[in-house]
Amino acid sequence: MEGKKFVVVGTDGRQRAAAALFRQLGFEVAGEEKIAQADVVLLPTPLSALKIPLEQMLQKIRPGALVFAGSVRREEQRMATAAGVQLIDPLTREELAVLNAVPTCEGAVQILLGEREETLWNSRILVLGFGRIAKLLAQRLTGFGALVTVAARRSEVRALAAALGYRTLEISAMQGAVSGFEVLVNTVPALVVDQTMVDLLRPDAFVLDLASAPGGVDFEALGKRKIRTVWARGLPAKCAPKTAGRFLGQMVLKIMEEMEQ
Repeated sequence: MEGKKFVVVGTDGRQRAAAALFRQLGFEVAGEEKIAQADVVLLPTPLSALKIPLEQMLQKIRPGALVFAGSVRREEQRMATAAGVQLIDPLTREELAVLNAVPTCEGAVQILLGEREETLWNSRILVLGFGRIAKLLAQRLTGFGALVTVAARRSEVRALAAALGYRTLEISAMQGAVSGFEVLVNTVPALVVDQTMVDLLRPDAFVLDLASAPGGVDFEALGKRKIRTVWARGLPAKCAPKTAGRFLGQMVLKIMEEMEQ
């Protein structure tokens, strides 16, 4: 891996932090102007943030180069393969997803503290889903003294949440309980807070959606009821770009090491 030339495309905090890590480890790092000479190219995360069409960018990259980008779609993967470029999405790696859950949870707590006029302590909070982000977030919220209930479809997931000390609720049973919560935090990337559910929310409720597109709540219905709602996407890059960038850079290097072995 020694002597590899890196090009980092994009100037947001996460890209700058990844570039700084590469330089710190002794790699030559340049911007997009030297992309034709690059052995390794780090494109933006998500790849949709690229400022020019991907096809146009691929024309600048030499065949055989390693290209990393986040949230790569199948069509984009096919385009890269046709151009003779190996396009790798580090976000598909479980360890990076877990690490990114840390700044996501801190950003979620920041939103809840900044957007509400009540303490987290003694607030009744319903967390929908119990994946990576939800597990960490439930722990953080409980540390603030919040009264956390976890809603999940699968019985074994609810059993784990109960074993960790949280109240639990089956998602299909939420309609009978949702009016008792001041805060709903959704982590499920599918519509779970629909029109029927929105109609049952208390008028002073706060809804935070952490799910990826298309989200898990009916934003139009929430808007009509004037229920405060935040759809917080891309929190690692927004609330902790330096940390998220280091995580990204470390994963790129780990993948490269694995490929060489």
